[in-house]
Amino acid sequence: MNKALIIKRSVIDSILSYAKIAHPKEGVLLLHGKLSRKAILIDEVVIPPFAIHGQDFSEFPLSMLPSGLSMIGVAHSHPNGILEPSTQDLNHFYGRLMVITAYPYESETDLAVFDGKGNPVQYEMV
Repeated sequence: MNKALIIKRSVIDSILSYAKIAHPKEGVLLLHGKLSRKAILIDEVVIPPFAIHGQDFSEFPLSMLPSGLSMIGVAHSHPNGILEPSTQDLNHFYGRLMVITAYPYESETDLAVFDGKGNPVQYEMV
């Protein structure tokens, strides 16, 4: 990824909190933000409409998503504690980025960002 990735602290806190609430099921959130020539800013999370949460999956109907350019990607939790995308995660990749948070969801060290090929993406928290 050629652009810098910036994630607001409030977004990281929201992802971690939502994962704790959903545990032991997976939680899923939509990442919204702004794109510029030099950077991607993720400044908001939204609960997807009609989301389904299970022990080892979370999903939502793409047809129910509002249209708009502010959708950057998806964040979801891994209750099993594995901080890497699964094959299923990569096969259902949506947007530009995927954020995964793994149990115990305590801090940003329990969170990682990946591109569509499963490569880690560095980010700056503001």
